[in-house]
Amino acid sequence: MGMTEKIRNCALTIAGSDSGGNAGVQADLRAFHAYGVHGCTVMTALTAQNPFGVSAIYPVSGDFVKAQLKAVLGTYAIGALKTGMLATAEVIEAVADELDGWREIMMVIDPVMIATSGAKLINDDAIATLKEKLIPLSTVITPNLMEAKELTGLGSDDGETLAKALYDKFGVAAMVKGGHSEDRETAADTIFDGKELTVLKGMRVAAPVSTHGTGCSLAAAMAAALTKGMSVKAAAASAKEYVFRAIRDSYYVGEKCGVLGFERMM
Repeated sequence: MGMTEKIRNCALTIAGSDSGGNAGVQADLRAFHAYGVHGCTVMTALTAQNPFGVSAIYPVSGDFVKAQLKAVLGTYAIGALKTGMLATAEVIEAVADELDGWREIMMVIDPVMIATSGAKLINDDAIATLKEKLIPLSTVITPNLMEAKELTGLGSDDGETLAKALYDKFGVAAMVKGGHSEDRETAADTIFDGKELTVLKGMRVAAPVSTHGTGCSLAAAMAAALTKGMSVKAAAASAKEYVFRAIRDSYYVGEKCGVLGFERMM
């Protein structure tokens, strides 16, 4: 068997770190491992955080983000990537500039913009750069309901309406996550790729130990599944199942401090 035949595709995460090991790059690597995919990393920020909140953020410069991307792109056989926390317009622009030359890589863009509380996590300049430069490069975007409304300018909570509006605006597949909806029994995620509308419904886990890092984990699992050759629809369904199992199997690692569980998917 030749050298080329032995090469396995990798997945790349472009995101911030989590000192608690439950979100961000750490969660992404765990998801990649669950799918049997080697993970490469580009750090966009360092954070001091735990499941109760973020106490400090140390941003990475756009130049260093570019240097990290140049180090891995073209050297590792990256089949798909995901982005997470991109805190500044400078970092978003750096990522978009580098990724523009790698359109063959499938890209899951998680537009980390608005927290569950409704608070904005990035400023308006960064949101504008995200819309203009990065989202149009994506294979699929994975906003939550609040982020989908911010990106479209619509006030609707309907996943179908938002997913179609996102596709119409950016020309890319959209998966609107319904985990923040008021439905306490099921969580429905809506996907629209310009042709087919798919609603993925799943039961919620009652009184989970942890849900911290689920958004990161979903996008990373999608990237890993895409790397393994799945379609966007199949990757989304697999990622949703991965996150459900992670919440179901979450456990304590400190006093009232929980983390997501882990189960191999492939």
